Amino acid sequence: MTSWALRPARSRRDRVPRIGLFGLLGSGNLGNDASLATVLAHLRAAYPGAEIRIMTTGHEEVAARYGVATTPLHVVDTLRRKPHGPLGALVRLGGKLADGVATLIWLVGLDVVVVPGMGVLEASLPIWAWQFPLALLTLCVLARVVGTPVGLVGVGAQVVDERPLRRVLVWSARAAAYRSYRDELSRSAMRDMGVDTSRDDVYCDLVFAMPAPTPTGPVVPGAVGVGVMDYHGRNGAADRRREPAIHAAYLAMTSAFVLRLVDAGRTVRLFVGDGVDTSVADTVIREVRSARPAVEVGRVALVATDDLDRLMNAMAEVEIVVATRYHNVVAALMAGRPTVSLGYAPKNAVLMEEFGQGRFALALESTDLDTLCARFDELDADRAAAARVIAAAAQHCRRRAEAELTDMSRMLIDAATGRAGREAPS
Repeated sequence: MTSWALRPARSRRDRVPRIGLFGLLGSGNLGNDASLATVLAHLRAAYPGAEIRIMTTGHEEVAARYGVATTPLHVVDTLRRKPHGPLGALVRLGGKLADGVATLIWLVGLDVVVVPGMGVLEASLPIWAWQFPLALLTLCVLARVVGTPVGLVGVGAQVVDERPLRRVLVWSARAAAYRSYRDELSRSAMRDMGVDTSRDDVYCDLVFAMPAPTPTGPVVPGAVGVGVMDYHGRNGAADRRREPAIHAAYLAMTSAFVLRLVDAGRTVRLFVGDGVDTSVADTVIREVRSARPAVEVGRVALVATDDLDRLMNAMAEVEIVVATRYHNVVAALMAGRPTVSLGYAPKNAVLMEEFGQGRFALALESTDLDTLCARFDELDADRAAAARVIAAAAQHCRRRAEAELTDMSRMLIDAATGRAGREAPS
């Protein structure tokens, strides 16, 4: 917990809390959406009848799925037609000002705001300070002005070198009333960037609190899961200049790896972690069918899922997984599957180390096809031993994530609503 004291207002006592959730939610990213689902389920169980409002990019999807009141994160997103050129730039600038007003209106009456999980304090992938980071800073500053505490719960962070983005992220973290992290890497990153983390706690990724997967069928002999990503490089000027080449190289290596599996007689299931990844899976399937037209259609197929629970269930039916997106790796480990992480950021390697699988955490930018194949073969040869280690680590992470939700309630929501000292939520 941070040093900002949470003083309950007498007028807030003896009524259900009014809780806001904020983030890039309902927009197709399975990891972000799973973080929302996990926190929302906890809040509904711990605070029956609580008023919950959500400000998010995917406001229509979230409202339809969970039956809660939602508000668009960006006012401009509500426009049916978005102008381009100079007029478009003017509209976007005006939209930022309108976002501040909308955020202030949304905050009125809320007891507390929770930002559930997500890598909100990192910049592993291309992002600009004026995108979601600015929205987060706007929330944290305005919430402090009106006296509504904001909790960054189980978030990811990393050291950011770009000055504007770094400042926005640091200011957001400092303005929050409560911070907890999904790994020690994240807390260390914020400390290295000048944030006082002496009262911040480290747990596990929030989605580990989700129920264990329940596969609908048995493990398919020889089946391999390959989690693909619409990868164009990391955040930074150097990778932005090389985006087409980076993406092409990733596609080529992934397609070649899948071809190798097919030639070895394996069945391949392609998994995605965000809607934008589907085009990559489709490209890989086309490449394989073009190179091996005699291969049965079902041997290489996309498993389309719209939430992390279904993804975990599907992963539980393959023997081994190779994945790029962070929450594809999380899902595979939760499903107890031996996993090779082809990671685009240090968080992947940290997660794999926590599960005793550090040897199978490969850095995407420096891994070639031969290295990937060699490490895959090594893991594939001893799947049973790896699965035992992973299962034990998954149980530990589940307990830590559940403890995180309980501590969030006690240190943030109960304190903000005057419930501290009463019977703890079950």
